[in-house]
Amino acid sequence: MSAAAPVVTGVGVVAPTGLGVEEHWAATLRGTSRIGRIGRFDASPYPVRLAGEVGDFTAKGNVPGRLIPQTDHWTHMALVATDMALADAGVNPADLPEYEMGVVTASSSGGVEFGQREIQQLWDKGPRHVGAYQSIAWFYAATTGQISIRHGMRGPCGVVVAEQAGALESLAQARRVLEDGARLVVSGGTDAPFSPYGLTCQIANGRLSSRTDPRRAYLPFDADANGYVPGEGGAIIIVEDARAARARGAAKTYGVIAGHAATFDPAPGSERPPALRRAIENALADAGLEPRDIDVVFADAAGVPDLDRAEAEAIAAVFGERAVPVTAPKTMTGRLYAGGPALDIVTALLAIRDSIIPATIGVGDPVPGYAIDLVTDEPRVVEVRTAMVLARGYGGFNAALVLRASP
Repeated sequence: MSAAAPVVTGVGVVAPTGLGVEEHWAATLRGTSRIGRIGRFDASPYPVRLAGEVGDFTAKGNVPGRLIPQTDHWTHMALVATDMALADAGVNPADLPEYEMGVVTASSSGGVEFGQREIQQLWDKGPRHVGAYQSIAWFYAATTGQISIRHGMRGPCGVVVAEQAGALESLAQARRVLEDGARLVVSGGTDAPFSPYGLTCQIANGRLSSRTDPRRAYLPFDADANGYVPGEGGAIIIVEDARAARARGAAKTYGVIAGHAATFDPAPGSERPPALRRAIENALADAGLEPRDIDVVFADAAGVPDLDRAEAEAIAAVFGERAVPVTAPKTMTGRLYAGGPALDIVTALLAIRDSIIPATIGVGDPVPGYAIDLVTDEPRVVEVRTAMVLARGYGGFNAALVLRASP
């Protein structure tokens, strides 16, 4: 690790598996599924009725009262996760130079619940009844802006919109911001895609499972795979320059962001292959590692047979057939869009911390032809020093991120 390598010093989790990192980790190791019927609205008229929701979350009492009516549920969760992450890192933003702290988050859906409410007001009552905050609360950068304002972080700020791949890209951008001289970046992402309008937009991609049995709805790499279940929530991650973290006396680091790469798939119908394999290879090269150095791969796990096959083939081609453990604990939460890879990063860092790989629950009939060593049923106790997290976004995005244990 170079003296200035980016390190993760704090994490905050607001996810179906729990509020806070240890609650999430305990539920993940227990294999507790949090997929159930959509509760934020009546989804009975829709072909998709299951989701992974953050059941115990309330904005009141956790988010400043003036911000609640100005922002969407997705931003509420990110604000709470940011407070958790800063506390976990032992950071008081007021103690650091304001222009040396940045915010780079990811979003896929934006503020769909807020936006639907205001559009209904427009339709039912007219333009005078549309709130002024409609102009900003739905926007993908709203969470970045609110975190920046609340904590006085005036350094480089931005948002990445790359569907499921977005959170990996936000960590990559955080690394670039640190290389340019910042000392701390708030990164990661959340999503809250549940409103009638938001769900309708998701259904249009043709990849969601329409099953009503939570145990059979989301089965990536399984012979009975039939699509994925959507989810909400995610994680916020504090990334610091290693020298700056030492200088302020950071109590711990979860790990090092060692490598990253992103690629884009060719257009449908092209004779060129998908580009995920190239992302994996480039991320390894960026980290200065060989395939044998990776101890676990956290898969994108689309749950769509063609996409599962393409991912399994890419993993086997790079690492060898059944040569590296592969896991997808998101079968407990559903795919959280921009929040999903952020949660995977936290889970991977905990796997490194505790040397245990969480299981892919529910998958009882892995497709033999995929030739991957899928961790199912029970967590696997094995030394974990490096992890790779994969993510793909609708439309062709691919990303791979390599994490290493702190020295």
